[in-house]
Amino acid sequence: MMRDLTLSELEQLQPQAADDTLQMDEDAFRTLYERTARPLWAYLWRRTGSAQIADDLLQETYYRLLRKRVTHESEAHRRNYLFRIAANLANDVYRSRREHNHFPEESDPEHPSVPAVAEGSRRQDLDRALATLSGRHRDALWLAYAEGASHAEIAEKLGLKVRSVKLILFRARRKMAKLLRGEES
Repeated sequence: MMRDLTLSELEQLQPQAADDTLQMDEDAFRTLYERTARPLWAYLWRRTGSAQIADDLLQETYYRLLRKRVTHESEAHRRNYLFRIAANLANDVYRSRREHNHFPEESDPEHPSVPAVAEGSRRQDLDRALATLSGRHRDALWLAYAEGASHAEIAEKLGLKVRSVKLILFRARRKMAKLLRGEES
């Protein structure tokens, strides 16, 4: 049996007119997208191991950025916020996979790897080692070495202090080295 909804409950279900407006105009969005989509997709692909999931998360990331009522101080602030949204979405996918015990064995064969240069056993070893790291360690390593971000930029993107980033990178590099030498499993 369905109960009657009150007026306040109905109002909550209705989309608010203010929520229908996007945070930026089309030209500004195109510019941001052209500057950020490729590295953001590469990050999502590395985190999820699937081009299809990376495509979906990329779309969801930009959608959430456009819908969120956040005032961005600068282009860098907007990019950092975009990355944080993507990182949270990738973490959600990881948690879901862990709960359902579903991790893909191979990446999507229809989409080439990014960057598509080194195939072979060294690449597989690196992929396996990265997969064993925590999300925070993977994020920090990706930002530092794939994106070339400074410690301050990494701290801002991950919502950490610079001192914390230095420690996280130190631990992540040390763990990666041990994994690649076969000292840890």
